[in-house]
Amino acid sequence: MTESATLPSRTINVRLPSELYQQLEDLARATSRTKSFVTVEALSSYVAAQRWQIQDIEAGLAQAEQGDLSSEEEVATVFARHGA
Repeated sequence: MTESATLPSRTINVRLPSELYQQLEDLARATSRTKSFVTVEALSSYVAAQRWQIQDIEAGLAQAEQGDLSSEEEVATVFARHGA
C-alpha cells in the first residue's frame, strides 16, 4: 500500500472513455489491485511529472526576468550538440 492510504482522502467522480475504463479494470485485475489503487498511482505519477515541469518552467522564467539568458553562441552550441 502507498503512503496515501493512511492519509485523509477525498472522493472524486471521473468520466472515462469506455476503452480506458476497460484498460483500468484489466490492469487492476492483472495486478490484483483495486481500480482506485491503480488510479491513485497513475494520478500521483502524472501530477509529480507535471509539477516538476511547471517548477522548471517557472525557474527558467525567473532567470529570464533577471536577465540571466544564454548567448546566441551558447544556444547554437547546445543545438549543434543535440543535432537540432
